[in-house]
Amino acid sequence: MPPSREAERVGGVEREVLVVGYDGAALTDIAGPADVFAGANRACEAERAGGGYRVRLAGVGGGFEVTGGLRMEAEDLREVSGGVDTVLVVGGFTFADAARDAELLHHLRRVAGGARRVASVCTGAFVLAAAGLLDGARATTHWAYCDRLAADHPSVDVVPDAIYVRDGRLVTSAGVTAGIDLALALVERDHDAALARLVARWMVVFLQRPGGQSQFSVRSQVPPVREPGLRAVLDAIADDPAAGWTVEGMARRAAMSPRHFARVFPRRVGVSPARYVERVRVEAAAGLLESGDEGLDVVARRAGFGSAETLRRAFLRVLGVPPGGYRDRFRTTGAA
Repeated sequence: MPPSREAERVGGVEREVLVVGYDGAALTDIAGPADVFAGANRACEAERAGGGYRVRLAGVGGGFEVTGGLRMEAEDLREVSGGVDTVLVVGGFTFADAARDAELLHHLRRVAGGARRVASVCTGAFVLAAAGLLDGARATTHWAYCDRLAADHPSVDVVPDAIYVRDGRLVTSAGVTAGIDLALALVERDHDAALARLVARWMVVFLQRPGGQSQFSVRSQVPPVREPGLRAVLDAIADDPAAGWTVEGMARRAAMSPRHFARVFPRRVGVSPARYVERVRVEAAAGLLESGDEGLDVVARRAGFGSAETLRRAFLRVLGVPPGGYRDRFRTTGAA
């Protein structure tokens, strides 16, 4: 039985993340999650909360060459001993060679056996599968390799088009930058949504991005706002996108006249108040579409749109896809 969220959030405990790579591994698969964990450490330090991460990099024989010809210093996986919290296997174009490396697979099974959580980024799923660690589990990988993963490893229940999939202690992600989304999801599970959201904003990414190039974090795109009243308005819209926002109401909250507010807002934020509210509502609706099965009328109402048709027009205007198509293509499965 997998540990509960409460059991996983042990205050003050530093969690060791062992990143396992090999010659030809993708640098982004390593650097993306590592930056997320580093950001979580900064947030924990700022809040004096403890419970950060220690990231270690390992490969058979030690260091290895990654994409771009860069050489990474690393521990020798054969010498890694003692329990680690999370084992994270990265992907790369040479994943097939890694999946045939008997020594790598042996030591991966060994270190994974004592880990609380085992994860992969991109084609790292092939290495986990070759080690027998995904047998009978649901998993995903880069969209271009989902069919191959299913063919090569019929014991794995491959979930195509998901950004990441959690099955017990196993968490697998889609291609390349999806490793950032996976790491953010792990941080949220270990700590809370607020800390993960803070890290996402620092990195200017969408928290638990469902995929695709149109994803955005509305607030993170706004330049720094000096006026306390205007900041209060932005925070309030983010907290309750479905409220009946009007220029007059926002101006009152900002302690400005409606006329002055209507001039200042686009200069500071970059769009009109109405367009900003629309974008925040689209982001809220996207989150509902990613994680639930509610009908479009319900999603529209919860996100602040008057009807499914208004929701559809807003999605086409902001993201370029209708909400139904968005749900079909970008939905996540099994939040980590």
